[in-house]
Amino acid sequence: MIAHLTGCVAAVAPDGAVIEVGGVGLLVQCTPGTLAALRLGEQARLATSLVVREDALTLYGFASDDERNTFELLQTASGVGPRLAQAMLAVLTPDALRRAVAAEDLAMLMSVPGIGRKGAQRIVLELAGRLGAPADVGVLAAAGRAAPAGPQWQEQVRAGLVSLGWQAREADQAIAAVEPDLAAESGEVDVAIALRAALRALGRP
Repeated sequence: MIAHLTGCVAAVAPDGAVIEVGGVGLLVQCTPGTLAALRLGEQARLATSLVVREDALTLYGFASDDERNTFELLQTASGVGPRLAQAMLAVLTPDALRRAVAAEDLAMLMSVPGIGRKGAQRIVLELAGRLGAPADVGVLAAAGRAAPAGPQWQEQVRAGLVSLGWQAREADQAIAAVEPDLAAESGEVDVAIALRAALRALGRP
């Protein structure tokens, strides 16, 4: 088991990066959010998970141990392999996944490409109580307060922006900027439209 690696970023591609460790370039599959934080020629540390198959050894890299641990837990659910687990973490943060499973929020899980209603139901059934509680729930519970429940579209847009490389603070600012226009149109907010509006607010066409 390769738990983590530290080395120089030798190359960055759309779906992975090459980290040079001791003169050896290791190809690591990463989510867009993890890749966005890597800089060519700079040192980087990635938590990793090695997936062994008969025809391949694939190393997956993550920005934190929490992401790596969540990646491995997700694969214990029926029908969830490493590719789908990585896709889930590309769309939703570990805490967003914990909230979705705890609240049985099938729509949020179905926002991940490759997960349908039956797959979402199976994930909720098999992972309930196993992913742990979201960090914000633990903090607020300790203070004797309930966690605030924001609109589902905000959570999905925030997770999408974070997975694309923006900081959570920047994502929240973009959501706040576009929310008045979106909320004025109708009670139901289309996540895709909201995400495009947030990207425009952040300066990406």
